[in-house]
Formats: sequence, structure tokens, C-alpha cells
Amino acid sequence: MIPPPDHPAISPRKVGVLLINLGTPDTPEAASVRKYLAEFLSDPRVIEIPRLAWKPILHGIILRTRPAKSAHAYRQVWTEEGSPLAVITRNQARKLQERWGDGVLVDWAMRYGNPGIGRAVRKLKDAGCERILLAPLYPQYCAATTATANDLAFATLATMRWQPALRTLPPYHDEPAYIDALQASVERQLAALDFAPDRLLLSFHGMPERTLHKGDPYHCHCRKTSRLLAERLGIRTDTAFQSRFGRARWLEPATEDVLAAYPAEGVRKIAIAAPGFSADCIETVEELGIRGRETFTQAGGTHFARLDCLNEGEEGMTMLDKILRRELAGWWDGA
Repeated sequence: MIPPPDHPAISPRKVGVLLINLGTPDTPEAASVRKYLAEFLSDPRVIEIPRLAWKPILHGIILRTRPAKSAHAYRQVWTEEGSPLAVITRNQARKLQERWGDGVLVDWAMRYGNPGIGRAVRKLKDAGCERILLAPLYPQYCAATTATANDLAFATLATMRWQPALRTLPPYHDEPAYIDALQASVERQLAALDFAPDRLLLSFHGMPERTLHKGDPYHCHCRKTSRLLAERLGIRTDTAFQSRFGRARWLEPATEDVLAAYPAEGVRKIAIAAPGFSADCIETVEELGIRGRETFTQAGGTHFARLDCLNEGEEGMTMLDKILRRELAGWWDGA
């Protein structure tokens, strides 16, 4: 059927993939960090405290004190291209697009900050994507990460007259392709060190312990990833959780406590990796690589190495290619 002359332009039907990560401020300055933290810490998936109790704490204390401290940390990791998390996620999308050619349109977005998920979903739909795979890049499922990213995408659909069909990427904490990629990346980096670590510490982002009791599978997913990876590696491996915030009890053991205790236990040479992060960011580069090193060496440690995340390296891109192709099956012939 030939459309009438005054019919709006019709884009060719396409399939889209949207890579999603947590987020980052636009600049490493306090005002930008404050705006980012206000959005992040206002998410009820992240802070599960009644709004009436939390709002005075957030606006009366946290947003008055934390932005300057966080901005200092961001400045230590910022690159000429911008935030490491944004740069790497953008590169992951670009490299997938190069692998797949014109068959699938690949874009990226952040749950908090820019580019936003809502705008990215609309952008893909405007480009002709009637089917979109949402890919939150969190191997271990958590309501505060995977679910809130999907929530915002679905909320965007609620405002659209013509909605694209959506699929969501399941957690891949025990996927053979993911464990293979971690093994290859860790072994390559360990082999390049000028010392033999006594221990490999796997540090995952922490969550309040109550999330475990409420049914969130995150803790179990992290532990399974650690076990599967440890079974592949010829080095003793421990698991810990970083980034504690507030007074509530968090998943244990805490990374900083483990690092402080190692030297007294005779562990003076370590490597630390963060397999739950798909891209290096402030939590890996600054929290682990800078402050973690200081904690360990001040306690008597002599050798410390922070291993890179999978990022846009060959191991990580091969893994993303494989698991995303599987999720696109039936939508894309190339899958």
C-alpha cells in the first residue's frame, strides 16, 4: 500500500538494544554531583525508607555535605573524555554496533543523569525500532539496579501512544560466557603483575542486609559468581561487599574491613577485582584502587593491584555479543 502524499515519514522497521548503567554526574563539580545524588538518592528502589522520614535527611544533611566530598573523588577518576563509566558504556555500545552492522541499532543510557533512559527509548523508537531489548549491565540482579532501570523504561512507555515491544536482559551472574570472560580477564591481568598475590579479593557493591531478607537475590547471585570464578582460578579467593552507606546493617564482610585485616593474617600481597561492575567507575577506580590501596598498605600490606573490569575489552565484548544475541533470537536474523 502506498501512503498518501501528506503521510508522515515512515522509518524502516528496526530492532534496538539499549545498554543501561547506573549513572554519573555531568561534571566532577559539587553542583553537578548534588544534582546527580538528588536523583539517585530520591529513588525509592535505592532508599527503602518512608519518604516523610527520608526527605529531611536527604535535603537537610546529605545534599549539604556529601556533594563536595564526592566531587573530590570524581575529580580523581575523571578523564579528558569524561566520566569513566559513561565513556566505557558508550564504547561498549559503539563496539557492539560495529560487530552487528546495520542489523540492530545499539544505544546506551544511564538510570541517573545523562543520557537518560526515557530519552534513549524515544530516540530508538523515533529511529524505527519497534522492538527494543533493554540491557541493564548488572550481572547480579538487584531491585536497586536492574529493577529500577526497567521501571523507568516501562514508565516511559506509559507516556507513549505507539509503544515499542520490550524485552529485558535477565541477570547473567552464572552464565558460562560471563564466567569465561571473567576468568580470561583475571588470568590475563594476574599474569602481567610483577608479583604473585597471596589472595584475590572479589569486591561487589554492597546492599543493606534487609534487601536479602526481603527476597532480593543479589547476595546469592554474588556468592555464586564468586564460587564459579574461584573454581576456575588457581588462587585463593575471598568475597566482600563495598560502598556501605548509612547506619543500617549491610551485607558482610565489608571490603574495607577485609583489606584492613589481611596483613595481620599474613596476607600482604593481594589483587582485587570487581566482577559485579560491567565498567570501571568511581567505585572501582577511586574506592578500591585509591582508598582500598591506602587501607591495605597502612595496615601493613606490601603489594596491591586493582584489576580492571571487563569494560570494552575483547573478553567483555565477546561475552556481551553472545548473551545479547541470544536474547534477540526471533527478533533478529543475525542472532
